[in-house]
Amino acid sequence: PAPGEQVEHYLVDAKASLDGADTDQHWALVSFTEYIAPQQLPATADGLRISGVIQHVPVDRVQTPVITVATPGGDEPAVKSGEAAAGLVAAQQFRDERSAAIAHVTESRLRAGCACTAGLVVRGTLPQLRDLATQPGVRAVQALPADAVAGRFAVSPLLPGSSDTVTPSPDDGPVPTE
Repeated sequence: PAPGEQVEHYLVDAKASLDGADTDQHWALVSFTEYIAPQQLPATADGLRISGVIQHVPVDRVQTPVITVATPGGDEPAVKSGEAAAGLVAAQQFRDERSAAIAHVTESRLRAGCACTAGLVVRGTLPQLRDLATQPGVRAVQALPADAVAGRFAVSPLLPGSSDTVTPSPDDGPVPTE
């Protein structure tokens, strides 16, 4: 969803992206109703190829990074995506103490296997994606056109806490130590 977009409009648009009768493969963004743990991903993807896992450590009133981890084929890279996201956070340099503290708690929780997966990028046919959209815990599936090229599009999940308008969360809360 675009910043400032109404959640209900996005959900309607995402559902409409699954219309059609073609049987071509499509890249699609999957957003969840609740954050899930990486070990749940293979079952959640329902056999579809996972090419990206979107991690976000939710902390009340603290803006934490949304991290997309590209994953090669197979279940193991998706299951290990939390560790990979933690490594990406650890490799960054931070401009101030608050940013460093946010990175520390984000890395720590990801390494601990938190339920912090906000979404997936998968590849499947429109019928497969429509089936996925009906699975428990799946909030939205938004398909790209069949001619979309991997690596040439960006995704941003509908975070589980987004209910009215897609906006950044407040960043005025205390950062937990762990």
